[in-house]
Amino acid sequence: MLSRVWAKRFIVLVAVALTGCASMESHDKLATQVQAANTAGGPAAALKQLEASATTDDARKALLYNMERGELLRQNKQYKDSTAAWLLADAKVNAWESLAKTDPGKLFGMVGASLISERLKPYEGQDYEKVWLTTRLALNRIADNDWDNARVDIKRTHEREAVIAELRSKETLAAEQEAKSKGAQVSNKEINGYPVESLNDPEVLKLKNGYQNALSHYLAGFLYEVLNEGGLAAPGYRKAIELKPDTPVLVEGLRGLDDRTSFTHRRKQRMTDVLFVLESGTAPARKPKNFTLPVPISGRINSISISYPVIEPSLQAGPARLTVGDVTLQPAVVADLNVMARRALKDEMPGMMTRGVVRAIAKGVLQDELGKRAGVLGSVIGAAAAVATEQADDRIWRTLPGAVSVARGYLPAGEHRLLIDGRDSGQVVNVSGQYMLVPVQLLGAAVTVGQATSFGQLAQAAPAAAPSAATSVPSTMVSPVSTAAPAKPVAKPAPKPAPKPAAKPAAAGAAVKP
Repeated sequence: MLSRVWAKRFIVLVAVALTGCASMESHDKLATQVQAANTAGGPAAALKQLEASATTDDARKALLYNMERGELLRQNKQYKDSTAAWLLADAKVNAWESLAKTDPGKLFGMVGASLISERLKPYEGQDYEKVWLTTRLALNRIADNDWDNARVDIKRTHEREAVIAELRSKETLAAEQEAKSKGAQVSNKEINGYPVESLNDPEVLKLKNGYQNALSHYLAGFLYEVLNEGGLAAPGYRKAIELKPDTPVLVEGLRGLDDRTSFTHRRKQRMTDVLFVLESGTAPARKPKNFTLPVPISGRINSISISYPVIEPSLQAGPARLTVGDVTLQPAVVADLNVMARRALKDEMPGMMTRGVVRAIAKGVLQDELGKRAGVLGSVIGAAAAVATEQADDRIWRTLPGAVSVARGYLPAGEHRLLIDGRDSGQVVNVSGQYMLVPVQLLGAAVTVGQATSFGQLAQAAPAAAPSAATSVPSTMVSPVSTAAPAKPVAKPAPKPAPKPAAKPAAAGAAVKP
């Protein structure tokens, strides 16, 4: 059991917390308001709502604020401003990484503010958010046609994952030792009413961990391939398949790599290799809920109210069909933020529960001490302070998409009408270059195409297509459902007597090689 020293420390920290510390404010409430503004008036209105909430220099430099702001700026196609905001956030994560390497014990969360309220802890970002940050930076660099710096961001993504893996391994051991020393051993099954099934469903358990995602590694493979570094591209594609098995577009990325990067292929390539990155919906929320927990206080077991975050399961299906001109591609979801967030919460729960028990005991000691010194009034004050400070941490990067899908194939140069699940998006994609990345955002009924970026030149460009035309995708890239097949070109006239008749049209579904 904790000593009276903890009770005195608790009283001091409670006084600080109850003076209106900004860390005690609900991010869920703010994020809900920002999302409502985005739905009603678009990213510009959401930005105005978010920026109004940051009234101090410290608030404008905060990690979560700049992650949210950078995402809204990206949605508003302000890529340079978005990158600037994310670099401010990235500096915070870099400092966290340095501490994780040199003094990881300071990051384990068992000191100071966390013994009063989880919301008083400095926000260090969810592990998957740290990985998403460098991935989003890479996408911004590509949008600005800065492939070299995008390569640097991708490399940092891999390094960041390694730091996270090592730190979490050490933290798990430290949490177990802390729980044992405090006698605070508890499992989530003991938390009365906690929806354990939300953390233990098959989709969550299928994830290898709470921070890696297939999009980041597939993007790494694509970027290295674009830069003609096939030896580095293969591990990226391979890791993406490992994280999201049995996904055809990921499998084809690796299987067709040697052929696509061969000198012969590139010399004869006449169509653009286009990667579509489709972002659907919005990221999940962490909702604070109160539960009861049995803890020992003054030699007896008391039921103490304690607050933990809950993430409601939500299926993020993504679009089933992407029609570009006359060809339909089949996108695949490669990252589901709801599942990732729940996996991150599942991994976080052991340490969070240990801190919760230690915190509950400290608050129980406080109430007992105040009761002895000030009678019923003291007990009431202690109980009120405990309730006021018992706030689950609801901070999470909410402006991220809910799910990300990818589709990939060859298209001829020119303008192509974009349809999503058979519905005309009103958007036209202008295809050019050897490689191209096209970001697409789907938010409700609205479809927005971001800054599409091309790289390299085709050795021999194919004739430009009409706005509604497209060319079938080779089966080595994806498994498209062709809605119409182009006719074979008319044969050239013979030099003598009379010209040959035109060739018969190709059979439906025939693929045209690049």
